[in-house]
Amino acid sequence: MPHYDKRDFPLSEIREHLEPGPIVLVSSALEGRQNIMVMGWHMMLGFVPARLACYIWSENHSFEMIRRSRECVINVPTVDLAEKVVAIGNSSGRHKDKFAEFGLTPEKAAKVSAPLIKECYASFECRLDDDHMVEDSNLFFWEVVKAHVDRSVQARTMHYRGQGTFMIAGEELDMRNRFKPEML
Repeated sequence: MPHYDKRDFPLSEIREHLEPGPIVLVSSALEGRQNIMVMGWHMMLGFVPARLACYIWSENHSFEMIRRSRECVINVPTVDLAEKVVAIGNSSGRHKDKFAEFGLTPEKAAKVSAPLIKECYASFECRLDDDHMVEDSNLFFWEVVKAHVDRSVQARTMHYRGQGTFMIAGEELDMRNRFKPEML
């Protein structure tokens, strides 16, 4: 068993140890305009139906588009898009087309008006399931209504750790045979 020498740690930096999942690109559409934002604060809430929650800062240009349209697409990029992800996160779509600016391809979704991003290995079409915490906490509760995943990809996803650093996931530890079937 490992022994850890734990010390006091700044509360403002704990995100580097508790990050919730891969960085995603959230695409939205409203009144003929499309946008992309970078998001790292999301979590799964359920499996059937597939539900998730995410935090979107109210000052983000996408916030109002997503709040009003009540839908979006959560797209999962791999590490090969790292430079574009950072550039998208450092810019606003208020006065530019981020798809054109960053060389990404919008694809028509099956069930929502927001586009999929072709260059991402997975895209999840979402409809707002519950908006009771949007006003006070900027927290959106989504139902995933359609999923598109390239299963042939060994996804090396980026996980933001704060302070401009990412952890790259990709190596898999398969422990399925150790789980009780009902716990999978």
